[in-house]
Amino acid sequence: MTSVPAIDAERPVVGMVHLGPLPGAPKYDGDFAAVREAALRDARRLAAGGVDAILVENFGDAPFYPDDVPDHVVASMTRVAADLRDEVDLPMGINVLRNDAAAALSIAAAVDAAFVRVNVHVGARVTDQGVVEGRAHETVRLRERLGADVSIFADLDVKHSAALAERPLDAEAVAEPVERGLAEGIVVSGAGTGHEVAADHLGAAAAARDEAGLDAPILVGSGTTTENVADLLDAADGVIVGTALKEGGETTNPVSAERVERLVAAADEAR
Repeated sequence: MTSVPAIDAERPVVGMVHLGPLPGAPKYDGDFAAVREAALRDARRLAAGGVDAILVENFGDAPFYPDDVPDHVVASMTRVAADLRDEVDLPMGINVLRNDAAAALSIAAAVDAAFVRVNVHVGARVTDQGVVEGRAHETVRLRERLGADVSIFADLDVKHSAALAERPLDAEAVAEPVERGLAEGIVVSGAGTGHEVAADHLGAAAAARDEAGLDAPILVGSGTTTENVADLLDAADGVIVGTALKEGGETTNPVSAERVERLVAAADEAR
């Protein structure tokens, strides 16, 4: 297995902190304090349940901007992330939907987060926001200018998207985000939020990574459950979990402390 940079744990479980609608979003109800408190509650439950890191995401902001989010989104996420940083002693990641890597990296640098997730780091994907293009050339140069010790975890075929043109999942395709985009990790997901990754797809990604001779971890980005986490950790180097840790298994519900404990216990048996 390949170690995951920025997270000091063997085959880590990363728990999602899905932020509610932020100021300016269509579903924002005017109560920012409630958004902040919900995030703190979920982070506390994730930490108490034993996850190895958390990943903060503006999940409630649909419909998402394709790339550059407004300044007020950056400000709101920075405020909440800073509060989480003070509250929970875990490595933190930032993901700014749909694909604002510069904002995610800037927030991470400001709050001393350890990593960012970038949905489209290299290449281009067809999404419900239109064609989203990777900006690795800008993201990595911004990281250098900021002097930020922040790892980039790049999606391979991000959920809720399709390829512009079919290409094989081979060593070259898996190497591009790492060798040409200078990402430190690869994220492999199912078709949508909470959708399980097909075992053959995950296996092919891992085999292509090994064929390319890459020292980059593969993390599962969706569909991890208590029932399948052991199998996934046999093939991958870590998992990012959201829906399965929520009350009733509903993505928009609060984190369930009991569900976190059960999934982490199942992961521990495999590690």
